[in-house]
Amino acid sequence: MAHQTATAPGATWVARWAGALLSLAVAAIHVVDQGGITTTRTPYYIGVAYHVLEIAAVVAAVLLLIGFVRTGWLLAVGVAAGPLLGYILSRGPGLPDYKDDIGNWTESLGLVSLAVEGALLLLSVPLFVGSLRRRTY
Repeated sequence: MAHQTATAPGATWVARWAGALLSLAVAAIHVVDQGGITTTRTPYYIGVAYHVLEIAAVVAAVLLLIGFVRTGWLLAVGVAAGPLLGYILSRGPGLPDYKDDIGNWTESLGLVSLAVEGALLLLSVPLFVGSLRRRTY
């Protein structure tokens, strides 16, 4: 499996570093929101989703930095889109056994999260699509 290495242009490195840092920021925001790495939010499925997101965000960052750009950008799209969807569902109609955030659209950490995830989504979608046109992984 071919992968992009140090021969990548400078702009590509900047984008990959930005994607990695934004992914790590998504993970950090969710660790803070859940109360720490070893804490699991309730209901249990929300807590598990937080942990999966945090792990996926770290993996996306690593993949981008080591040169597996197609997979890294694809995972970054998920890291950005997943919590955006969760935010909308948890504040709108609510989720099963989780009604605490219904209507809580202006929570400060939630707004920071939206900004970071939105930036990551705007960065990662075109770069993932672009990677499909090239023979990089």
